[in-house]
Amino acid sequence: MESISPNIFVHDMHATIDFYEQLGFRLEMTVPQPGEGPLIWAMMKADLVTFMFQTFESLGQELPEVRRENGGSLLFYINVKNIRAFFSQIESKVTVLKGLNKTFYGATEFAILDNNQYVLTFAEDEEGITLHES
Repeated sequence: MESISPNIFVHDMHATIDFYEQLGFRLEMTVPQPGEGPLIWAMMKADLVTFMFQTFESLGQELPEVRRENGGSLLFYINVKNIRAFFSQIESKVTVLKGLNKTFYGATEFAILDNNQYVLTFAEDEEGITLHES
């Protein structure tokens, strides 16, 4: 095994692309190509992190096990560098669920809600810095 790239099902591809661009992701690929019809799939990257997004509608009747609703019983945990600067850059543009805090396992983290109701937790191992729960 070499990597994992979540394929997240969404209702509004353009709103999702706009949201993730605010977080620093860039659009890498789409199906179909831009201008060739409604987007049903997109891949976005930020450094070494890749997310794929696919419309619920594109599934048709395939994979009935995939729930056709936003959100889910999971959380995406993303390691970043310069977490404080990143938090300052995006905090007014997103729904912050949990502000910067130091965890019991030593990471500095914050959690946000994306436009599809998925929880994204960003983390950095900051040696020697003490934060209080926000």
